[in-house]
Amino acid sequence: MRVRDEHKEATIRQKAMEMIVAEGFHGFSMQRLAKAANVSPATIYIYFKNKEDLLNSLYNDVHQTFARVALENFDPNASLEDGLWLQWKNRMKFIFEYPSHYRFYDQFRNSPLIHHKDIKESGFKEAMKSFVMNAIIRDEMARIEPETFWSIAYGPFYSLLNFHLMGKSMMSDQYTVSDEKMKRLLRLVLKALRP
Repeated sequence: MRVRDEHKEATIRQKAMEMIVAEGFHGFSMQRLAKAANVSPATIYIYFKNKEDLLNSLYNDVHQTFARVALENFDPNASLEDGLWLQWKNRMKFIFEYPSHYRFYDQFRNSPLIHHKDIKESGFKEAMKSFVMNAIIRDEMARIEPETFWSIAYGPFYSLLNFHLMGKSMMSDQYTVSDEKMKRLLRLVLKALRP
């Protein structure tokens, strides 16, 4: 019986995430991962049944990290403005503290892999649903489809943050995000969401 080595498992996970972020899912193989992690291919199978199990496990772990950071100090009963501002700040914290996680999370969520039966839901979705319903009940927000809400509430935020991550925008060779820029954007988003 082989003994599990937490350091090896962590290295395998980290290298897998780095490879996927750099090259996508199509070029990812267990052989290449073993070489990058400096382990034998058989070692990977001590920790994961197959490639699918590895990818699902990575996503579930990253999603738990995202949910933990995004829900830090978050109250679904908060006002729309306060709750959305905290969500933006927490999501920005996740992106800055876990850049590889963020890129992997984004790639996975925008792939067919997200529909696998082993992908676990967290309490995050319910907290967000409750937050939106509370804002509608308090008449702070129009009753709109969840996809429209997400596009208005988070689409502009992620666009602004992507300019920051690239370090430039369409109009400038240098761009950094600031609380002032985010607050200005938040005011526009709130205006669009109001009834």
